[in-house]
Amino acid sequence: MSRIGKLPIKIPSGVTAEVSDSLVIVKGPKGEEKVEIPKLVKVTIDDQKITCDRENDEPESRATHGLIRSLINNCVIGVSEGFEIILDVIGTGYRVNKKGTDLEFSLGYSHSITVSPIGSNDLSEEDQNVVYVRGSNKQNVGEQAARIRKLRKPNPYTGNGIKYREEVIRRKAGKTAVGGEV
Repeated sequence: MSRIGKLPIKIPSGVTAEVSDSLVIVKGPKGEEKVEIPKLVKVTIDDQKITCDRENDEPESRATHGLIRSLINNCVIGVSEGFEIILDVIGTGYRVNKKGTDLEFSLGYSHSITVSPIGSNDLSEEDQNVVYVRGSNKQNVGEQAARIRKLRKPNPYTGNGIKYREEVIRRKAGKTAVGGEV
């Protein structure tokens, strides 16, 4: 049996969840999220807990069971606490400026790059070299952060670029003069 799928999900105070047809709707202070439920999984809500059960032990049903439980759990966490990813912009002349809801990046190209938020994400910057991506949908927050990082990936030789706060860039040695004996 799926170890993840059988765990109940506690609903924190201030969050409401309801099941309607093949949809689970979770509402909270940070917004509203929806998860579509396939026919292989049954979701029930009772006593501030959400439980997921599957119809049979087929491999597809077992895999879907754990997946749906994780998606619902991410929705509950997202609408109650929210998700946040921090990116560092490293490099001489590299900077970020907030323009309304968008961010404008200067990354050494001949032009600046404007990034708009995905879905209900909130983009903000601090000291022109730290970017915060916040939102209630874990997938949208991760996708937004990955797209921003892709604008200028970290260079392993110089360390310049956009990196995740907790990411470690493995540095490489540069060229060295050939001073060997003949």
